[in-house]
Amino acid sequence: MAAIGTRAPTTLPMAPNGRWSLDFASDQLTDGRRFRIFTVVDECTRECLARVADASLSGTWVARELDRLMIERGKPKMVVSDNGSELTSNAILTWADQSRVHDTTSRRASPCGMPSSKASRPAAR
Repeated sequence: MAAIGTRAPTTLPMAPNGRWSLDFASDQLTDGRRFRIFTVVDECTRECLARVADASLSGTWVARELDRLMIERGKPKMVVSDNGSELTSNAILTWADQSRVHDTTSRRASPCGMPSSKASRPAAR
């Protein structure tokens, strides 16, 4: 019997468009300006479907980018993401509902299945 709160490992999708991982990274230029990079990865093929950098990427912008990808690549069965504000916004929740794509958020690991730095560090005592 598994302990309460124990998660079963996720299995890799067997076909393209089975599951897309959505994630953001951020950095800063030498002049101090910050920017964000939005990435979408097909977990079956490990192909990067989108990688876009900008100073501001809203949930509405993410929804439009996902619509564009669905026109190009077909609809994913599922998208997974962490619980970043852009990916839990009303725009993304509406997009997932209207596009009928299963949306899974609030994962402790990064969307690509690697432990996040917070999840892999031992708790401070």
